[in-house]
Amino acid sequence: MSDTMQQGVISRWLKQVGDKVEVGDILAEVETDKAVMELESYEEGVLLHVGVTAQSAVEVNALIAIIGEPGEDFQSLLQDTTACTLPPMPAPDRLPSKGLEPVTVAAQVNEKQTAKDRIFASPLAKRLAKEKGCVLANIPGSGEGGRIIKQDVLDFIVDQEAIATSTKSTHLWHEQESYQDRPLTALRQKMATVLTAHKAAAPHFYVTIQLQMHKMVALRSELNVHADTKISINDLMIKAVALALRQHPTLNAAWLTDKIRYYQHVHMGVAVTVEEGIMVPVIRFADQKPVMAISKEMKHLSIKAKENKMIWQESSGATFTLSNLGMFGIESFTAIINPPAACILAVGAIQQSPVVQDQQVVVAPIMKVTLSCDHRVVDGAAAALFLATLKELVEEPLRLLL
Repeated sequence: MSDTMQQGVISRWLKQVGDKVEVGDILAEVETDKAVMELESYEEGVLLHVGVTAQSAVEVNALIAIIGEPGEDFQSLLQDTTACTLPPMPAPDRLPSKGLEPVTVAAQVNEKQTAKDRIFASPLAKRLAKEKGCVLANIPGSGEGGRIIKQDVLDFIVDQEAIATSTKSTHLWHEQESYQDRPLTALRQKMATVLTAHKAAAPHFYVTIQLQMHKMVALRSELNVHADTKISINDLMIKAVALALRQHPTLNAAWLTDKIRYYQHVHMGVAVTVEEGIMVPVIRFADQKPVMAISKEMKHLSIKAKENKMIWQESSGATFTLSNLGMFGIESFTAIINPPAACILAVGAIQQSPVVQDQQVVVAPIMKVTLSCDHRVVDGAAAALFLATLKELVEEPLRLLL
């Protein structure tokens, strides 16, 4: 289900042994290193055997189920095939409990509902609500279209506990140390493995520059008067970085151990915060697309990332990555390079700062950006020239529209 996947976790089965299966039916939900994805059947028949219980990890190409004719003998297949299942794993957002209940086929629920009665909720939210005994119909959703997400369930639990506590004496002190352990999700494990290895192997160096943003802010405001979708500063920065890379192709590159690959296309990865970590949707050929197209595509991919609906092609192949914490008020920071790319740009917040113009101190909107480079691929002078070009594009932003 992705180019880097080595194992997955069967989150839950949607079909039971004995169920009829049609081509296109969803058999199970699988948690990969990037998202929770649906496992579609490409055969028709009857589900004769389930070889991997829910919440168990399984290696790629292992046998997880058998579909055949009713009553067909499948024991010979089991004798010839090793399932290669790994030890069971708790669910990504499972809170500490006394232990994991073994999942049996008989205990699994067929959740087919009519569109009229269906409550829209993420798989993680449904699982947590079931474990905590919460009725989904009582929980307001904050997701797209009123969809209930995990945080909504957690907030509802906190509210219920607060109501229960308020009925007790407020004069009681509970001086007891406590903590909560949560198992690593596949996404968090993948991030830890990849970024730790790359940070240790790649000699990072960092260069920072200040950008005057008054013309960029003014351009954004003018564009949004006529645009059918709101353009963000981040959208304009994606376009500016992509154009700067076209002039400095040595930064649009990757370290491949025995060679350096210089890409002739610009695929911009953009870091997006999700419930369980960070995902990086990719805007392909960003240097060739108009700002409006970049804005629409970025909004679409961000929603899919936060709903764990991205396919691996939408989050792979980045030749350069942009990470923006400016919306959280962060002035500046350094980012770890997303391998195998050679660079990542950390974008800070726009802040009103004193600057010198025409020998006078004035207040102007300033943004700091920090470029992280793999010194095996990029030298300091090349990084400085790239940032100089980026500064020109940002401070004269009409060039982004040409």
